[in-house]
Amino acid sequence: MGKVIFYEDRNFQGRSWECMSDCADFSSYLSRCHSFRVESGCFMAYDRPNYMGNQYFMRRGDYADYMSMWGWSDYIKSCRMIPQHRGQFRIRIYERENFQGQSHELMDDCDNFQERYRMSDCQSCNVMDGHWLMYEQPHYRGRMMYFRPGEYRNFMNMGWSGSRFMSMRRITDSCS
Repeated sequence: MGKVIFYEDRNFQGRSWECMSDCADFSSYLSRCHSFRVESGCFMAYDRPNYMGNQYFMRRGDYADYMSMWGWSDYIKSCRMIPQHRGQFRIRIYERENFQGQSHELMDDCDNFQERYRMSDCQSCNVMDGHWLMYEQPHYRGRMMYFRPGEYRNFMNMGWSGSRFMSMRRITDSCS
Protein backbone atom coordinates (compact mmCIF):
# COMPACT_ATOMS: atom_id res chain seq x y z
CA MET A 1 0.00 0.00 0.00
CA GLY A 2 1.30 3.45 -0.86
CA LYS A 3 0.50 6.91 0.42
CA VAL A 4 1.49 10.33 -0.87
CA ILE A 5 0.34 13.76 0.35
CA PHE A 6 0.26 16.59 -2.20
CA TYR A 7 0.40 20.27 -1.17
CA GLU A 8 -0.61 23.34 -3.18
CA ASP A 9 2.42 25.39 -2.13
CA ARG A 10 6.15 24.84 -1.68
CA ASN A 11 7.50 23.49 1.61
CA PHE A 12 4.32 21.51 2.39
CA GLN A 13 2.14 24.60 2.79
CA GLY A 14 -1.41 25.37 1.68
CA ARG A 15 -4.22 22.92 1.06
CA SER A 16 -3.28 19.25 0.96
CA TRP A 17 -4.71 16.05 -0.44
CA GLU A 18 -3.83 12.43 0.45
CA CYS A 19 -3.62 9.85 -2.31
CA MET A 20 -3.33 6.07 -1.89
CA SER A 21 -4.06 4.93 -5.47
CA ASP A 22 -3.93 6.09 -9.09
CA CYS A 23 -5.31 9.56 -9.87
CA ALA A 24 -5.85 10.50 -13.52
CA ASP A 25 -6.52 14.21 -12.83
CA PHE A 26 -5.75 16.29 -9.72
CA SER A 27 -7.87 19.28 -10.74
CA SER A 28 -10.88 18.29 -8.62
CA TYR A 29 -8.66 18.03 -5.48
CA LEU A 30 -6.06 20.80 -5.80
CA SER A 31 -5.69 23.80 -8.11
CA ARG A 32 -1.91 23.28 -8.23
CA CYS A 33 0.79 21.17 -6.61
CA HIS A 34 4.19 22.55 -5.60
CA SER A 35 5.34 19.97 -3.03
CA PHE A 36 4.57 16.47 -1.80
CA ARG A 37 5.57 13.87 0.73
CA VAL A 38 5.67 10.15 -0.12
CA GLU A 39 4.99 8.38 3.18
CA SER A 40 5.04 4.83 1.78
CA GLY A 41 5.29 3.00 -1.51
CA CYS A 42 6.37 4.29 -4.91
CA PHE A 43 4.52 6.43 -7.46
CA MET A 44 5.02 7.89 -10.92
CA ALA A 45 4.20 11.60 -11.29
CA TYR A 46 3.03 13.04 -14.63
CA ASP A 47 2.86 16.68 -15.72
CA ARG A 48 -0.34 16.12 -17.72
CA PRO A 49 -3.68 14.47 -16.86
CA ASN A 50 -4.35 10.83 -17.72
CA TYR A 51 -0.78 9.69 -17.03
CA MET A 52 0.70 11.58 -19.97
CA GLY A 53 3.65 13.91 -20.44
CA ASN A 54 6.92 14.00 -18.55
CA GLN A 55 7.28 11.38 -15.84
CA TYR A 56 9.20 11.22 -12.60
CA PHE A 57 9.68 8.34 -10.19
CA MET A 58 8.70 9.19 -6.60
CA ARG A 59 9.96 7.08 -3.71
CA ARG A 60 9.59 7.57 0.02
CA GLY A 61 10.73 11.04 1.04
CA ASP A 62 9.98 14.75 1.14
CA TYR A 63 9.86 16.86 -2.01
CA ALA A 64 9.59 20.47 -0.79
CA ASP A 65 10.03 22.05 -4.24
CA TYR A 66 10.06 19.35 -6.91
CA MET A 67 9.61 21.83 -9.79
CA SER A 68 13.08 23.32 -9.38
CA MET A 69 14.56 19.93 -8.44
CA TRP A 70 13.28 18.23 -11.61
CA GLY A 71 13.38 21.29 -13.88
CA TRP A 72 9.65 21.13 -14.60
CA SER A 73 7.74 24.20 -15.74
CA ASP A 74 4.32 22.71 -14.95
CA TYR A 75 2.59 21.07 -12.00
CA ILE A 76 1.96 17.40 -11.36
CA LYS A 77 -1.43 16.67 -12.93
CA SER A 78 -1.73 12.90 -12.37
CA CYS A 79 0.00 10.06 -10.55
CA ARG A 80 0.09 6.29 -10.64
CA MET A 81 0.86 4.02 -7.70
CA ILE A 82 3.44 1.34 -8.48
CA PRO A 83 2.46 -1.93 -6.80
CA GLN A 84 5.13 -3.93 -5.03
CA HIS A 85 6.40 -6.85 -7.06
CA ARG A 86 7.90 -9.95 -5.49
CA GLY A 87 9.42 -12.53 -7.75
CA GLN A 88 11.41 -12.51 -10.93
CA PHE A 89 11.60 -9.69 -13.44
CA ARG A 90 11.39 -10.33 -17.21
CA ILE A 91 11.18 -7.98 -20.15
CA ARG A 92 11.87 -8.45 -23.86
CA ILE A 93 13.09 -5.33 -25.65
CA TYR A 94 13.00 -4.79 -29.42
CA GLU A 95 15.07 -2.53 -31.60
CA ARG A 96 12.08 -1.37 -33.68
CA GLU A 97 8.37 -0.81 -33.15
CA ASN A 98 5.84 -3.67 -33.35
CA PHE A 99 8.34 -6.15 -31.86
CA GLN A 100 10.62 -6.05 -34.92
CA GLY A 101 14.38 -6.10 -35.30
CA GLN A 102 16.97 -7.33 -32.84
CA SER A 103 15.53 -8.43 -29.49
CA HIS A 104 16.84 -9.39 -26.06
CA GLU A 105 15.24 -10.75 -22.91
CA LEU A 106 16.39 -9.15 -19.67
CA MET A 107 15.89 -10.17 -16.07
CA ASP A 108 18.14 -7.53 -14.52
CA ASP A 109 19.03 -3.85 -14.88
CA CYS A 110 20.91 -2.68 -17.97
CA ASP A 111 22.89 0.56 -17.77
CA ASN A 112 23.59 0.79 -21.52
CA PHE A 113 21.74 -1.11 -24.29
CA GLN A 114 24.23 -0.09 -26.96
CA GLU A 115 27.31 -1.33 -25.10
CA ARG A 116 25.80 -4.56 -23.81
CA TYR A 117 23.74 -5.65 -26.84
CA ARG A 118 25.00 -3.46 -29.72
CA MET A 119 21.40 -2.19 -30.00
CA SER A 120 21.14 1.28 -31.47
CA ASP A 121 17.57 1.84 -30.26
CA CYS A 122 14.68 0.34 -28.28
CA GLN A 123 11.24 1.15 -29.72
CA SER A 124 8.97 -1.59 -28.32
CA CYS A 125 8.89 -4.10 -25.49
CA ASN A 126 6.91 -6.84 -23.78
CA VAL A 127 6.97 -6.73 -19.97
CA MET A 128 6.28 -10.25 -18.74
CA ASP A 129 7.09 -9.80 -15.04
CA GLY A 130 7.74 -6.85 -12.76
CA HIS A 131 7.74 -3.09 -13.17
CA TRP A 132 10.50 -1.24 -15.03
CA LEU A 133 11.82 2.27 -15.71
CA MET A 134 13.46 3.08 -19.06
CA TYR A 135 15.73 6.10 -19.43
CA GLU A 136 16.70 8.09 -22.51
CA GLN A 137 20.39 8.13 -21.56
CA PRO A 138 22.85 5.46 -20.39
CA HIS A 139 23.41 4.94 -16.66
CA TYR A 140 19.78 5.70 -15.73
CA ARG A 141 19.84 9.40 -16.59
CA GLY A 142 17.55 11.73 -18.47
CA ARG A 143 13.83 11.47 -18.95
CA MET A 144 12.19 8.21 -17.98
CA MET A 145 9.11 6.15 -18.72
CA TYR A 146 7.33 3.62 -16.51
CA PHE A 147 6.40 0.17 -17.85
CA ARG A 148 4.17 -2.32 -16.06
CA PRO A 149 3.31 -5.83 -17.35
CA GLY A 150 1.94 -5.70 -20.88
CA GLU A 151 2.83 -5.22 -24.54
CA TYR A 152 4.12 -1.86 -25.77
CA ARG A 153 4.22 -1.84 -29.59
CA ASN A 154 5.23 1.78 -30.19
CA PHE A 155 6.56 4.21 -27.58
CA MET A 156 5.72 7.24 -29.72
CA ASN A 157 2.01 6.31 -29.59
CA MET A 158 2.30 6.36 -25.79
CA GLY A 159 3.39 9.99 -25.80
CA TRP A 160 7.16 9.42 -25.71
CA SER A 161 8.83 12.28 -27.52
CA GLY A 162 12.41 11.39 -26.61
CA SER A 163 14.94 10.28 -29.13
CA ARG A 164 15.46 6.75 -27.76
CA PHE A 165 15.84 4.66 -24.64
CA MET A 166 19.38 3.73 -23.65
CA SER A 167 19.09 2.11 -20.18
CA MET A 168 16.55 0.46 -17.89
CA ARG A 169 16.17 -0.72 -14.33
CA ARG A 170 13.76 -2.78 -12.28
CA ILE A 171 11.55 -1.15 -9.67
CA THR A 172 12.32 -3.35 -6.70
CA ASP A 173 10.40 -3.72 -3.44
CA SER A 174 12.72 -1.21 -1.81
CA CYS A 175 11.78 1.30 -4.55
CA SER A 176 15.40 2.08 -5.33
